Amino acid sequence: MLCIALRGIMILERFVMSEQEINIEIMENQFPAVSGLAFADARDRVLASGQSVLQSEHGYIYEVFPNGRRVVVKKIEPPTVVVPGSKITIR
Repeated sequence: MLCIALRGIMILERFVMSEQEINIEIMENQFPAVSGLAFADARDRVLASGQSVLQSEHGYIYEVFPNGRRVVVKKIEPPTVVVPGSKITIR
């Protein structure tokens, strides 16, 4: 559904963008949702195999075990807010 809506919007810009550019734009817009699903699936598979995973939540890194037990591993800094188009330097 999202793909169809995006394609409709992109067709209006067809005179400016090539078909390949439109397809790349559509795929880039789908990437966050698709990658989120892939990471969730990978996490579930690891837990199902009996292994633990690390995850960050509320300023902490936790080790999560298949039985649901969580152990704090480390306190972390809050996420860095980045304005689209800005440049940041990583130390």
